[in-house]
Amino acid sequence: MNPKLTLLSVSVASVLSLMTQAQAATDPESLAKAIAKQEAEIVLLKQQLASLAAEQQKQQQKSTAVAKQIDHVSNNIDKADARFSQFSFKSYGTAVYTSDEYFDNVQDTSAERRSRTDLERIVTEFGYQFSDDWSMEVEIEYEHGGTGSALEYDGFDEFGEFESEVEAGGEVVVEKAEIRYRPSKAFGVKFGNIHLPIGLTSILHKPNQYLTVQRHKSEAAMMPTVWNENGIGVYGEISDFHYQAQVVSGLNSEYFRTYDWVASGHQKRFEEVNTDDLAFAGRLDYGNFKTGSAIGVAYYFGNTSGNRHKSNKLDVDGALSIVSVAGAFVEGPWILRGQYLYGTLDNADAITLANKTTPGLQPGNFAQLGSESQSFFVEAGVKLDEWFDLPMTVFANVDYSNPLMAVETGTATKRYENTWSSVGVNYSPTPEIVIKAEGGVHQVAVSSIPDTHFFALGVGYQFSL
Repeated sequence: MNPKLTLLSVSVASVLSLMTQAQAATDPESLAKAIAKQEAEIVLLKQQLASLAAEQQKQQQKSTAVAKQIDHVSNNIDKADARFSQFSFKSYGTAVYTSDEYFDNVQDTSAERRSRTDLERIVTEFGYQFSDDWSMEVEIEYEHGGTGSALEYDGFDEFGEFESEVEAGGEVVVEKAEIRYRPSKAFGVKFGNIHLPIGLTSILHKPNQYLTVQRHKSEAAMMPTVWNENGIGVYGEISDFHYQAQVVSGLNSEYFRTYDWVASGHQKRFEEVNTDDLAFAGRLDYGNFKTGSAIGVAYYFGNTSGNRHKSNKLDVDGALSIVSVAGAFVEGPWILRGQYLYGTLDNADAITLANKTTPGLQPGNFAQLGSESQSFFVEAGVKLDEWFDLPMTVFANVDYSNPLMAVETGTATKRYENTWSSVGVNYSPTPEIVIKAEGGVHQVAVSSIPDTHFFALGVGYQFSL
């Protein structure tokens, strides 16, 4: 019991007792003493009541303050939870083992076998939803296990030479850094460092989205894979149609090479990107390649001469165009995907000559660029868990590339016309992990070069929070 209440009860009882005594007193002197004592007790009682009222007010104020603090903390927790719910994190990565027969340089016709391991990539994706309409996403890729300068041997350049490259041996690159405004499902705008929708690899680049151990070689032998540039684009979904249209920074023709056509012209190796020449990229799909069946077309066009560092070496346009046609059928246990790429490069001979005479590049006699290039792949798979309690998919794949489909003058060599045919298996112990094995044959369209064989193992993961 509260001591103050107890004291108050005792005081009230005392006052009542005194009142009783006063009533019982008969002589004036005793009555006066009783009344005086009673008045003193009443004064004390009033003081105690005032003290009790003040204490109760303090307790109420403390309770109110505590309640406000609890509400404040609760509101902060709610706000933190709300902010956290607007944050997203995703990651995927791959590690591979390969055993290939390869040719030491472009003149070699005797293959050697080499086994390699590679932590291909670890990718982290951060997203934040500012509001219903505004969001952002940043994707950072860690390639080949680290960063630093390394020495690389390139047997297909200048009869075989060693090149020091900062990005070889590992690199950390920003694959995407975009802000999006999407007021409706039918229309959105994104700008920053964005993915170009040219090539299926830009759409299906996570390890559970393609069947081969490594991403398709045919696309990498013709253009940048998971192609990203600085620019702005619009996109949206209307019924089952998905569209994209972008204006982005163009390529630099100084780094075009015979064996991968325009792929090396991607300006990611420089701190700043030359944007004197811009490019257009667009895509229209029916269906969704990421979730199932779809068909789609894509188109890229841009000049490449204005972005050269040695702009005085070339006085003609190097207009580049690429057309992509792709399709996918994913139904039940069946998986079938394919893509065809065709590209043209204006003034390919002039670019070849300019590159040969640019100090520091020295691509040598084998730097002839194709005025036309083509590539395709077809992969087909069957999921065995449709019939067995086994989360496994078997597949077959064909990749083809010819970066020298045609040249402006002379005859195009078939040394760079390659076909990779393979079969393999994907095993997924959980939906977030895939283990892959693949074996196949590599054929070069030159009769004097024998077919070679390759084998690869890989493991990949992907998850999102």
